[in-house]
Amino acid sequence: MSGAWIAVLATSAGCYALKLAGLTIPERLLSNPLLRRFADLVPVALLAALVAVEALAKGSALALDPARLAGLAAAVVALVLRAPFLIVIIAAAGTAAVLRLAGVG
Repeated sequence: MSGAWIAVLATSAGCYALKLAGLTIPERLLSNPLLRRFADLVPVALLAALVAVEALAKGSALALDPARLAGLAAAVVALVLRAPFLIVIIAAAGTAAVLRLAGVG
């Protein structure tokens, strides 16, 4: 078995363990307002960090790609307009694709 498969299996086991831990947390812990607030905000912070890294980095360097940033802006506009998720993805990808086709970025 290669190192890549070991990494995939270990990551899968870790994800399953985290999911199981979330389901088995005692109710008394979830009634704590501080922990509930933490649990509500951590996914938002992680998603924001992921979006920032994907939008503003290429490898380990900062890359301000105009087409990528315009796609992100189109997604934000679609989200503000409360568009369905599929429309948000299509708006972002379409905007970036049209700009790349036009030679931007």
